[in-house]
Amino acid sequence: MPAAITSLGGGHGLYQTLLAARQCNAVDISAVVTVADDGGSSGRIRRELGIIPPGDLRMALAALSDDAEQGTMWAKTLQHRFGGTGALAGHAVGNLLLAGLTEVLGSEQRALDAVARLTDSHGRVLPVCNEPLEIEADVAGLADDPRVMLQVRGQVAVATTPGSVRRVRLIPADPMPSPEAISAIRHADLLTLGPGSWFSSVIPHLLVPAVVQAINENMGLRMVVLNLSADNGETSGFSLERHIHMLSQHAPGLRVDRILVDDGENQKSSDRRHLDRAAETLGAEVVYHDLRELDQAGRRTGRHDPAKLATALLHNFRER
Repeated sequence: MPAAITSLGGGHGLYQTLLAARQCNAVDISAVVTVADDGGSSGRIRRELGIIPPGDLRMALAALSDDAEQGTMWAKTLQHRFGGTGALAGHAVGNLLLAGLTEVLGSEQRALDAVARLTDSHGRVLPVCNEPLEIEADVAGLADDPRVMLQVRGQVAVATTPGSVRRVRLIPADPMPSPEAISAIRHADLLTLGPGSWFSSVIPHLLVPAVVQAINENMGLRMVVLNLSADNGETSGFSLERHIHMLSQHAPGLRVDRILVDDGENQKSSDRRHLDRAAETLGAEVVYHDLRELDQAGRRTGRHDPAKLATALLHNFRER
């Protein structure tokens, strides 16, 4: 069993991965979370208070909360959103709690650790940077001339653009990473990147140079978990191969060990060869496992099944 698991990402993809990490029975679990969200409750808090957006951090805390009565109660409370039409409408309780604790305790990390104690957390949640970041993208297909690239700024704008995202960058361009996050990446026995919104939750980690360096220095098993399908928004129409090429394009020096792909798509042998060649640019090999969650009627959903993902992660860890 891996003693320490570190998972990089954000949103629902990271949530499912952390549920899987818990099933691996690691002693230490660390969630390294993107901090570029600018929409909804997180965006409002970010603009009004100038702190890192709490939404993805809150979701990671909920995923790591203990399953006993107290942890379950706190996880449900963290995720609860106020209704109505007043000033609190749409805010998640956990976002407000983290914002308040940040002001009381003096830092986002202290606030996260305090909430982790409330939830009897099975791990630690670490923002990749201790300052809010912005995403800016070069997007094709928004102008009359399809060759013209326009800049789109903001996580929500990038995630929902009707154009084709070609490249993203961070503002500021070379942000200072969290020392705790870098340590967790460097010392993990099992390191995962993805799944999630490719341009707004996964690739932003690789735009922090110290993060790529820490991944490359990691001596454990480094795995990229590919999405099950292309998003309707930012990666609409992308092949799995193109997802891999986007990683090497944004972080040319990145090195990982394995690319985990769902085997339920019945890819052609030619598609698998293309995936293998793309993976070679990262120094990795492609491995296939059953990863997709089924609903109560046995229909395939668009989410990773945490139990299946845990089985795949442990299989590759033991094999290596």
